[in-house]
Amino acid sequence: MLKGLALTPPILGRITIGKTVERNGKRLPDKDDEFTITSQVHGPEGWVRHPLDEVLRKPGTKLRSIPVWLLFNDSELSLRANYSLFDRRTGRPLCVGNGTTCRRSTAAGVQTLPCPSPEACELAAGGACKPYGRMNVRIGEDDELGSFIFRTTGFNSIRTLSTRLKYFHAVSGGQLATLPLELRLRGKSTTQSHGSTIYFVDLTTRAGMTIAEAVAQARVQAQERLAAGFDQSFLDEAARQGLANGAFEESAEEGAAVVEEFFHSGGAPDAIAPPRASEAAAAATLTEKLARRLDEAVLAQTPQTASPRTEQA
Repeated sequence: MLKGLALTPPILGRITIGKTVERNGKRLPDKDDEFTITSQVHGPEGWVRHPLDEVLRKPGTKLRSIPVWLLFNDSELSLRANYSLFDRRTGRPLCVGNGTTCRRSTAAGVQTLPCPSPEACELAAGGACKPYGRMNVRIGEDDELGSFIFRTTGFNSIRTLSTRLKYFHAVSGGQLATLPLELRLRGKSTTQSHGSTIYFVDLTTRAGMTIAEAVAQARVQAQERLAAGFDQSFLDEAARQGLANGAFEESAEEGAAVVEEFFHSGGAPDAIAPPRASEAAAAATLTEKLARRLDEAVLAQTPQTASPRTEQA
């Protein structure tokens, strides 16, 4: 196994609730009010739609629900969410944190440092650091270990999906991988949205199925898998070790696409756009800011706070 390379769940395609459009010569993210299922192939007109998009889309209606399965029983493997900061020029991940600690790329290598959350972090000024979630789900039965990924920087989607996964894990006795579920698109308005609709993703049992019926089906299928020799606990552990093998989940190549869709100053599809950074701030890359401010952040720590080198050890 190559050290430093995160082994992520195999991806067959993407699930989005937005798209990238070109305005004034710039490619900017734009929100949408339906799901789109795409392949991993990018053509002249954008991401090529996956055949499943047409299969699930009813004629004359918008795709607002997708029947899915999860790959893992561990909810934190299916949905990985953290605060993330990317270099918007190169797409390279720079810092990933959970509000307590972070892994940060510095001139001395990747270090473990305190994470104060974006509101209190100097490096996160101007909306540079955002909550960022990735959820892997199965659609259909063609590839039981392949997945479609839903990425979002929307707080509503991340909070709702995290809560649902915890609840479903509890009521099913941990049998998330065999629970028949459905991604649903919902809308809401807030004072911050000024009356416009914000769309976010929810997770429910399949349409027409109660929780009790879904749990009963999940337990039967889990027993059938076990009898056939399918060890779900080993699969979860393999995924856990693979993700932990790298400091950052995204490579620079993947990060470039993520930055274009979510971390550009235009904002995320299912969230209100953050304030645009000043022209002077935009001129400096995040990499340059990181190098300049790292020493300042260390000097500003209280005497009781360990130095970055000590924290790493």
